[in-house]
Amino acid sequence: MKTLLTGGAGYIGSHTAVAMLEAGHEVAVVDNYYNSSPEAIRRVEQITGKSVTLYEADAADKEKMREILKAEMPDCIIHFAGLKAVGESVAKPTEYYRNNIDTTLTLLEVMKELGLTNFVFSSSATVYGEDNVPPFLETMPKGACTNPYGWTKWMQEQILRDAEFASNDTLSVVLLRYFNPVGAHESGMIGEDPQGIPNNLMPYISQVAVGRRDHLTVFGDDYDTPDGTCRRDYIHVMDLAEGHVRAAEYAVSHKGTEVFNLGTGNPYSVLDMVNAFSKACGHQVKYEIGPRRAGDVQDSWANADKAKAVLHWEAKRGIDEICRDAWKWQSNNPQGYGE
Repeated sequence: MKTLLTGGAGYIGSHTAVAMLEAGHEVAVVDNYYNSSPEAIRRVEQITGKSVTLYEADAADKEKMREILKAEMPDCIIHFAGLKAVGESVAKPTEYYRNNIDTTLTLLEVMKELGLTNFVFSSSATVYGEDNVPPFLETMPKGACTNPYGWTKWMQEQILRDAEFASNDTLSVVLLRYFNPVGAHESGMIGEDPQGIPNNLMPYISQVAVGRRDHLTVFGDDYDTPDGTCRRDYIHVMDLAEGHVRAAEYAVSHKGTEVFNLGTGNPYSVLDMVNAFSKACGHQVKYEIGPRRAGDVQDSWANADKAKAVLHWEAKRGIDEICRDAWKWQSNNPQGYGE
């Protein structure tokens, strides 16, 4: 199977490229390197001993995407490209709506022109909003999102559902609702390397541990949880990547729209992660308690039974492997790919 990954040089995309190649599939990547690096793909090739066709382009550029898709004619497109930080989306809503929605519309239009029919979408558990109580099930109604990032995923899911409905059973859409991807490839060669100040917990912890930042700010310790900090379903990025392999294989043999949660079903608090990472790196990660952050919800974790039953996938790696691999990546690459 030939797959094309938009945003494939990014964090989740590069790990999925490894998993796809190791499963015997061909991979092409489109990326504009807004928050990623071509070095990640060079290392993917080094890890796997296989080649990746790499294009530098914006997935919202219709002419470029028409040219690339016509050249590749992939069996399945996995769409990662997009801005992804909850806090930043609150500060920059128009950029998030423009970027994230435009890329999906462009891909659907070009796919229709070329007769391409299989689409796997990188969605998010944020679409469950605050109206549902975890563990979240795919059958729950989508809720009112707490931030623009979540709303972009909510809207893109609806766009994809509507496009599939209008396709008269020619389009296959798989919506993957991620929980909290963390960790790195066990080799330590690829991992999460956000540009600027990290917006997500694990890369910030990692950068504090390696000495790039002085301390972590924990946003709120007054939530109704055992230690007062938010709880999340942290999933190892390689478990998530392997879920994409199963989803793409499913998409090419299926028509219609299907939704799958990709998570572990086991929530950990922010302080649980800080303590586990401190154990992995051998010293205490310095942190301070700050006020709550706009857009954060208290609890979020998955029921992933459907993915297990239908995709024959489940998360296998736990918090110790997550922290071990994240620390190996960061300690081997203290400045990320920019060294």
